[in-house]
Amino acid sequence: MANKNNDEKMTREERGRKGGEATSDNHGKEFYQEIGKKGGEATAENHDKEFYQEIGKKGGEATAENHDKEFYQEIGKKGGEATAESHDKEFYQEIGQKGGEATAENHDKEFYQEIGKKGGEATRDKHGDEFYEEIGEKGGESRQRKND
Repeated sequence: MANKNNDEKMTREERGRKGGEATSDNHGKEFYQEIGKKGGEATAENHDKEFYQEIGKKGGEATAENHDKEFYQEIGKKGGEATAESHDKEFYQEIGQKGGEATAENHDKEFYQEIGKKGGEATRDKHGDEFYEEIGEKGGESRQRKND
């Protein structure tokens, strides 16, 4: 006859699942927020900047393996919309200035020449030569009016 105790033994996974279900039944959202906060604080006390950089890198690599360009476009759009709802014009001016200053500190004249060239090529590809002719005419007309 089979041993009743052997038939009733659960795997570690089964015990964990049952324990998690029981905990979920007995506790609400606040409980999980509090234990998450405590766990985050304990982790922060025990690990340095490099630890977070490494797990962030691994998470980014795993996400990149599982998602395509459209995923990133969608989350970027959502993030941009959320940011726009909670920030004003001055916020964007400030971060734009900081970004420009950081870029200027990290790049030389040749970098700006190259991105200017690429931007001009992209504009020409998108709008064609007529675009430049039109804005040239408008600029010339404006200058002529100033000189008159």
